[in-house]
Amino acid sequence: MSATGYHGVFDHEKRDGQEFTIDVTLYTDIQPAAATDDLALTLNYGELAEVVVREIQSGPYDLIETLAERTAAAIFSHYDDAAARLVALDLTVHKPQAPITVPFRDVTITIHRERP
Repeated sequence: MSATGYHGVFDHEKRDGQEFTIDVTLYTDIQPAAATDDLALTLNYGELAEVVVREIQSGPYDLIETLAERTAAAIFSHYDDAAARLVALDLTVHKPQAPITVPFRDVTITIHRERP
């Protein structure tokens, strides 16, 4: 999921913004949803996308580490009342336009978090 965010340690990053992408892998038991073909028994990834984009657009934060932790916390909070239990997640924040002076493709931070 991608959106413009205003994160970084430099003033121009907070002023001008840049694209951030966040990849999320959710860990849950999908068997009840798969057996019944019922969306209410799984974690709705449409809702996930909205949570992630909202977090990218929040802040600003100096560090992508902060963005990663706050996004993970928001995801767990969003799924607190879901019929399916979110057990854990992997989350990667991509900052492909980071202000680095050498050639690079992407800057990322990846975290694994389990339900608090």
